[in-house]
Amino acid sequence: MRFTKAELDKFKARLEELKIQHTHALKGTSQEVTSPDEARGVSQHHADEGTDDFGRTISIEVSSREMGVLRQIDRALAKIEEGSYGVCDISSEEIPIKRLEAIPYATMTVGSQDKLEKGLLA
Repeated sequence: MRFTKAELDKFKARLEELKIQHTHALKGTSQEVTSPDEARGVSQHHADEGTDDFGRTISIEVSSREMGVLRQIDRALAKIEEGSYGVCDISSEEIPIKRLEAIPYATMTVGSQDKLEKGLLA
């Protein structure tokens, strides 16, 4: 699939916008995880500490997912520069336009991504 320059520019602008959004979200989550817990003190109940730890764990998971999406966005932007945007990294098949419109940072077809997630690719 060959994209026109205007189409690629549109995808690139959308990817850059998503990158800004995810970077901002990641910074906010990182600050939550690393900020000192000012409320912690001798009188705090153990259950409260557990709740705080759980919240911190959730924030770390969110950060991890955000980092993964940012890596995918960077890969998609690199593929635009390489001239291979819209081509699956695994199978070299064209990624359907509907998939790219929904997930502009997709670098694999649904079939390839499914195989990767199931551990069927070496």
